[in-house]
Amino acid sequence: MSWETVDLEWSTDIATVTVDRPDALNALNVETLEALGEAVAEAEAGDARVLVLRGAGEQAFIAGADIKYMKDLSTEEAQAWGELGHSVTDALEQFPAPTVAVVDGYAFGGGCEMAMACDLRIASESALIGNTEIDLGIIPGWGGTQRLPRLVGEETAKRMIYLGQRLDAETAEDEGLFGEVVPDEEIDDRAAELAAEIATKPAFALRAAKQAIAQGYSDPAGLDYEKRTFAGLFGTPDQREGMTAFVEDREADFE
Repeated sequence: MSWETVDLEWSTDIATVTVDRPDALNALNVETLEALGEAVAEAEAGDARVLVLRGAGEQAFIAGADIKYMKDLSTEEAQAWGELGHSVTDALEQFPAPTVAVVDGYAFGGGCEMAMACDLRIASESALIGNTEIDLGIIPGWGGTQRLPRLVGEETAKRMIYLGQRLDAETAEDEGLFGEVVPDEEIDDRAAELAAEIATKPAFALRAAKQAIAQGYSDPAGLDYEKRTFAGLFGTPDQREGMTAFVEDREADFE
């Protein structure tokens, strides 16, 4: 299967999925999100021992979701959009083999959520990451309210979500959001090295370890609540103003 905005490449039994919209900073629109889900499913069908998720170009991993598309969504449409995003983050989290997010550049909003759905995160020194949805008048809608506190703790997660904080790579590593940070020019080699090392480990044991770890924090109720709350914010004055201001490249004027 081939897609216009997502690539799937194989190196022996390592599958690399790349979001390929560098001119849009790899922002996720409907077409790209659907393709991303299909690529992850194809990697699973191909029995990948490791899945690597990354973005094309040098500026962004995934800068976020497509705000122009989201701006005028109704609550019902936002519900469907949230469900689509959750289907991809859930597929990454539940992927049988280990997954690695290679965060090189911006990873905001939905991009941050895609990275958090992966098992491991490696970043370049220039990476910036954050759940920045508050400035759009909404909340994280693809699992961020649930996964972020698990990774960085409740206090840091609330500060990031309430304030829309963007963490640089070093700070994100200190907080536990990144497992390691490497110089920009070394990110490709280190990502390949890490994936290759994981792929040498016993596949059945890796899958069992991943499933066992997941049992300790699975909470479908929290994710379901997030989906409903995310969709319910569409149509509010804050959401309309926040996203309109973003599209018009100006500061939002919340009442």
